[in-house]
Amino acid sequence: MNKFGRILSRALIYATLIAVAVVTIFPVLSIILASFRTNMEIMTVPEKILPSHWSFENYRLAFNSDNFHTGRMLFNSMWFSVACVVIVLFTSSVCGYVFARGEFRGKKAIFAIFSSLMFISLGSITIYPTLKILATIHLNKSLFGLVVMQCFGIPVINMYMVRGFVNALPKELDEAATIDGCSFTGILFRIIFPLLQPVLATLAVLAFNGSWNSYIMPSIFTMTNPRQQTLIVGIMALKNSSESATAWNLLFAATTLAMLPVLIIFLIGNKFITEGIAAGAVKG
Repeated sequence: MNKFGRILSRALIYATLIAVAVVTIFPVLSIILASFRTNMEIMTVPEKILPSHWSFENYRLAFNSDNFHTGRMLFNSMWFSVACVVIVLFTSSVCGYVFARGEFRGKKAIFAIFSSLMFISLGSITIYPTLKILATIHLNKSLFGLVVMQCFGIPVINMYMVRGFVNALPKELDEAATIDGCSFTGILFRIIFPLLQPVLATLAVLAFNGSWNSYIMPSIFTMTNPRQQTLIVGIMALKNSSESATAWNLLFAATTLAMLPVLIIFLIGNKFITEGIAAGAVKG
């Protein structure tokens, strides 16, 4: 390929990337800018992007509204997401480590069963029996019940990533720790766990994004307990209510607040994602 061809090829690649970036970023940017506009301006000139007068009044209203408790819902979303991240990291680490280093009867059969779950999607079929079980122990009307349910989930993809990462680590580390008197569990928490930081950072970002943006299950579990609603559930409830026609400013302000934590977490953990996925994909 001559010099002109290389320049043209590179120009096309950059043009495509810029176009994709604009299409991806524009909706997010438009929502953020709209959160600084008045409700009257949003309804009368919806095609306008930049606000005529920049104001934080929408955020003040969002936090002080009698019908839309942004602060409380933001707190609910935060503790729920953090709890889910902790549980996902713990279960993924334990499962991945056990299948990578453990030796027990039926290991291959159990691992094959777990692996087959990746190709089975039960969808909403599991919602009713899950609610039935949690109703028996009176945990079906709060976010805490949903967190408890997370403890019994099988993070198959996450388990695969951790298992691949652990298999790539030299077994001499385990042998040296065993000689020093470390147990099988002790090796996980003292030796392996600190080395899992790249893949765990990736899983943490993905788990936080999934739990923060989760809608169906939190809406079901908080249907009769509005004080437990997450911010995403609250935004959708306001959007579908009769007040939405006069509360676009609140919707945009709340949506911006809902997006910011995910964007911040992604920016912080972005450098770990590619590294963690590549490390977890190493064949053991």
